[in-house]
Amino acid sequence: MRPHLRRCLFAIGLYSAAGLAGPAMAGGDAEESLVEAIADTKPYIDARYRFEHVDQDGFTKNANASTLRTRLGLQTGEFHGVSILAEAENIAHLGSARFNSTNNARTQYPTVADSRATEVNQLYGQYTGLANHTFRFGRQRVILDNARFVGNVGFRQNEQTYDSFAVINTSLPDTTAVYGYVWNVNRIFGDRSDVGNFGTSTHLLNASYGGFDLVTPTAFAYLIDLTDTGLGESSIATYGLRLSGKTEIADGFKALYTAEFAHQNDYASATIGKSLDYYTAEVGIAAAKLAGEFDVTVKLGYEVLEGDGTNGFQTPLATLHAFNGWADKFLATPSGGIEDAYVKLGVKAYGVNFLAAYHDFGAERGGLDHGSEWNLRIARKFYDHLTLAVKYANYDADNTSTDTEKIWLTAGVKF
Repeated sequence: MRPHLRRCLFAIGLYSAAGLAGPAMAGGDAEESLVEAIADTKPYIDARYRFEHVDQDGFTKNANASTLRTRLGLQTGEFHGVSILAEAENIAHLGSARFNSTNNARTQYPTVADSRATEVNQLYGQYTGLANHTFRFGRQRVILDNARFVGNVGFRQNEQTYDSFAVINTSLPDTTAVYGYVWNVNRIFGDRSDVGNFGTSTHLLNASYGGFDLVTPTAFAYLIDLTDTGLGESSIATYGLRLSGKTEIADGFKALYTAEFAHQNDYASATIGKSLDYYTAEVGIAAAKLAGEFDVTVKLGYEVLEGDGTNGFQTPLATLHAFNGWADKFLATPSGGIEDAYVKLGVKAYGVNFLAAYHDFGAERGGLDHGSEWNLRIARKFYDHLTLAVKYANYDADNTSTDTEKIWLTAGVKF
């Protein structure tokens, strides 16, 4: 067991013991609350099967990955404000692994980054006994805003979690402030991989205000010191402001809008002289119950991650799959940066969710055309427990990268 995880377990034990050994234990109310906490304890299972097919230029063989992710968890009830969540995870390869999982040495195939693993996915103690505060300590899922800078990479079978301490404060009216300290990032590649963990000393600060009718402003500062990655000087500080909102413009119609700006520079021991910007704008219209059944959303967006010719604006903790196309051709921003102009169409009807998107990519610096991509997804939920989905990505390369086509078939169950 790694030292960070041992410290997590030890600290959670101390933290929980402190809560359970409080003065109130002496009375009958404490006994009753303990019984209630035990009664409120819930086990759960979350399983997801996926078949992923990748046809990528430059490889003589296509990748075909059949994987099963199983999570078993237990969420306790609260006792004196203390609760614990424990969750184990297993990722299995079914049949012949005809794909490069990043650590199975099958480099003749395109990459499908779903390695075999059996790990503790989440294990944290939570305390809510102080008014307007939530404290968490341990291994946990962290998603801030739309996950553009800090997320869990939930699409991959082995999600990204954080060994961290977090405080959520809601003392001020309509305001939510989050502080997190992270000492290890459990990445999607798993413990068997040389890059499966990021040792770090990272501070995450995020505050949003919901008291305005038309817009919700969010300010953030992410001070990421990646101390044990093997990636060289990769410590960065990112400061930004996000504005998002929606407003009714007619009966059944809403205008949607988002704007965001962030600046990134060297942090901690980094000395590369990085000074780069990120900015994005998105507008859209959501129409409810067209023809009595169809909910339709259309969005137009433009996103830029700058590059200076040597380095690009990076988001090492983001849910990258959700941005710049599902073919995952821009998981690291090119040195010349990237511009992504896109349009998205979402339709919900008769229990079916449909999403289509088109991206046109270019370099922010240097004038290169990075190509274009189509994305399609159809999903439906059955009986509150079963979800089936088909997903497709087709990236058409131009001056960089390679043509890539991906298909995913997914079935998930939760109880």
